[in-house]
Amino acid sequence: MSLHHDHSTISADDRIAARVKAMEAILVEKGIIGTDAIDYMSSVYENEVGPQLGAKIVARAWVDPDFRQRLLVDATEACKEMGVSGMQGEEMIALEDTDTVHNMVVCTLCSCYPWPVLGLPPNWYKYPAYRARTARDPRGVMAEFGLELPESVEIRVWDSSAELRYWVLPQRPAGTEGWSEEQLAELVTRDSLIGVAGVASPKAA
Repeated sequence: MSLHHDHSTISADDRIAARVKAMEAILVEKGIIGTDAIDYMSSVYENEVGPQLGAKIVARAWVDPDFRQRLLVDATEACKEMGVSGMQGEEMIALEDTDTVHNMVVCTLCSCYPWPVLGLPPNWYKYPAYRARTARDPRGVMAEFGLELPESVEIRVWDSSAELRYWVLPQRPAGTEGWSEEQLAELVTRDSLIGVAGVASPKAA
């Protein structure tokens, strides 16, 4: 009896995950890194570093005009006010969405990304298809994420690099007057911080 595996049904994400697991097993076997260190780093990026921090920063900017202004002038220093800083976040710029301008972030060379605010980049952010298409057809890419904007809105694509990392300050949705920062932060997603999605209104959310 022969067994046939249809590799065409394995997603790119699954293949990457399998390679990561194999590399992890080799490093542990050779004693280069321990499983406790891996568990610790996984916990840090799951609970302490990630888009939930970016969401809190956005919520603060929505309710505090002075903080918002500091964020737009120097995102790196403003984030430090909320205890958010670290590797891959030394030089950051927050891009403000408006009624007439929508910002979108890509890294066309590799996958430069503001880790302290957004956590680790999603796999699709690193794919050549995203990097190439975002520069060529940003509206088409956003449409695949479910975001369609009127032609009157200008789309600005920003190319992050190792020296300078961008992220988006999305517009506050209507119907959130009087909301607390904690409530507002719940509406903000990683994708809205990259710019491939907007922030859903409370009714839609």
